[in-house]
Amino acid sequence: MVAELNKVVIGQRDVIDQIMAAIFTRGHVLLVGVPGLAKTLMVSSIAKILDVGFKRIQFTPDLMPSDITGTNVLEEPEAGRRAFRFVPGPIFSNIILADEINRTPPKTQAALLQAMQEREVTVGQETLHLPEPFFVIATQNPIEQEGTYPLPEAQLDRFMFDIRVGYPTLEEEKKILSSTTKGETVELKKVLSGKAILNLQKLVTSVPVSDYTVEYVTRLVRATRPSDEKSPPFIKELVDFGAGPRAGQNLILGGKAMAALDGRFSVSLDDIRRVAIPVLRHRISTNFQAQAEGQTTESLIRKLIAEVKEPEVPKYDRRGTNS
Repeated sequence: MVAELNKVVIGQRDVIDQIMAAIFTRGHVLLVGVPGLAKTLMVSSIAKILDVGFKRIQFTPDLMPSDITGTNVLEEPEAGRRAFRFVPGPIFSNIILADEINRTPPKTQAALLQAMQEREVTVGQETLHLPEPFFVIATQNPIEQEGTYPLPEAQLDRFMFDIRVGYPTLEEEKKILSSTTKGETVELKKVLSGKAILNLQKLVTSVPVSDYTVEYVTRLVRATRPSDEKSPPFIKELVDFGAGPRAGQNLILGGKAMAALDGRFSVSLDDIRRVAIPVLRHRISTNFQAQAEGQTTESLIRKLIAEVKEPEVPKYDRRGTNS
């Protein structure tokens, strides 16, 4: 997958790894970056190398929920007999690119809530299941604020990762400029089927996690909450509310994916730290004092990772029992 993507996307390896980690753990991704950083190209290229359905929804202020989920159409197949027929919307696909998701009102944004969490859509009195695999990759421009609608916290929590797409390095930008101005068309090969993705999802989620790692994840998540008695003083001072249990679930799933992508059969604390920022970034709300001091959620997470101590490793005697 990486080899095929590198034919059209230069650099952004961390972003690609995190997107693949979400795909192989049934997660959804929010890509945030300024225009021109190949966010849409990256997602459409992933859709081309996977043998699954792909739909792109351009979110606009006049988009309605039924434009996403689908609508009932009145038909008259026979004389005197009218019936409603459901016409599925673009949500009924495997990969959904929600382009500029913050440009549509919350009423339309909410059309994705049930689909992202339960992987089903309710239309009238009927509930329809979405195809598997199913994942939403949304893009967002952090610069433009006029005419945009910030995502509600409940919807942000549905995204496994909040990935920030940064500028390329000097050498990467030179390659981009030279390779994209030749007028050549790059053909991408399909490397994975939908069935293969489902099998890989089962494989990744079966990667074992030790009680030691679970204890560390629990400490890390609970330390983000200012109401917790063991949270650090800077969290109590600078944070309004912290992450919920879904953050801990996504930390463990993300750690499993990173271990599997690296060819290892167990999750290390480094795997957890590797996904901590994209998992926690959109689940922590800073207050005015943090903004006045120039502290961001990312800087607080880095301080938190340095602050939270690793659990003690249990000691065993020669018979293998806990001493």
